[in-house]
Amino acid sequence: MALKDLVPFRVAVTWAVLVTLSILGPILNIEGEGSTPIAVIVLAFAVVKVRFVGLDFMELRHAPVAMLAVFEAYCAVLLSTLAGLYVFL
Repeated sequence: MALKDLVPFRVAVTWAVLVTLSILGPILNIEGEGSTPIAVIVLAFAVVKVRFVGLDFMELRHAPVAMLAVFEAYCAVLLSTLAGLYVFL
């Protein structure tokens, strides 16, 4: 039995993207001098990870359109709120 039979391709790709984004966050801020654009990018990475987990591991990708739209709107509002709070406060 091959690995591709045990783990669906989409789950493997999602896992790889989640790991990559988790590694890139600290690498971007390696100097310790937190700049605003880098911080907003790291916040965007976090929201993208939330979106991937919701879509692929919580099966929202196959949810009714209304539920999917609410989740996508939640992700957009979350990113804009976090970025706005970070930039303007």
